Amino acid sequence: MNLDNIPTIKGATHSTKRLGRGHGSGHGKTSGKGHKGQKARSGGGIRIGFEGGQMPLYRKLPRRGFNNYNFRTSYQVVNLAELSKIEGDLVNRSVLIEAGLVRDNKQGIKVLGDGNVEKAFTVEADKVSASARAKIEAAGGKVVITNAKAEVTETEADSE
Repeated sequence: MNLDNIPTIKGATHSTKRLGRGHGSGHGKTSGKGHKGQKARSGGGIRIGFEGGQMPLYRKLPRRGFNNYNFRTSYQVVNLAELSKIEGDLVNRSVLIEAGLVRDNKQGIKVLGDGNVEKAFTVEADKVSASARAKIEAAGGKVVITNAKAEVTETEADSE
């Protein structure tokens, strides 16, 4: 399902609140902002986490440990069931982008083994799960790891 084909559900949309249209509207005079104060002003309001000048909780708590967020390697996932959308027998980054299965960005591509393979594919990806590799090779296909880091670990694993 995509955002452009989500149906409108009856009662989900409401007409906008028309502020400042007189006393009889129920939203006249102060327009629902009460009387004076910081939250009644234009551009007013307090930022998230502000505790009235008291030291905020996020500053009281210690920052401990290592966080790998900035250095992580993230992958876009493609399942074997989705490979049936692809014409031809070669599956690589450009083919997956053209088929709309992954986005054209800096993330790697990982093939997972959910689903079955009907024909022999040559799959070029940064990572392939063990179950996906087994299913591809059982169908007569071939797996090629394109990432340099993964190739080093592959050769080390083969030598043992």
